[in-house]
Amino acid sequence: QVQLVESGGGLVQPGGSLRLSCAASGFTFSNYKMRWYRQAPGKERELVAGITSAGSTDYADSVKGRFTISRDNAKNTVYLQMNSLKSEDTAVYYCNVVRWSTAQWGQGTQVTVSS
Repeated sequence: QVQLVESGGGLVQPGGSLRLSCAASGFTFSNYKMRWYRQAPGKERELVAGITSAGSTDYADSVKGRFTISRDNAKNTVYLQMNSLKSEDTAVYYCNVVRWSTAQWGQGTQVTVSS
């Protein structure tokens, strides 16, 4: 049974940093591309960043240069380092993996950027 458990969210001031973690289980983590999505109130869920099994990364234009996705295959964990946070980064952040054409999601972790 696939499980994705996000953590690390919270309240941070504009310009601050947070690191999100997603602990995965129930599948061979090292074989799959992992992604972070986010969903702000009243908005569609959007792709934030992805990292392939080989470590190649891609980012939404809105977070390039501020966010860094990484993975630790020994710990079955994917991370999202978020720097220079802005109010518009406020959202619930979700971890995602697609297996056999089926998307699996975690429960999400809330990130609020506010002074």
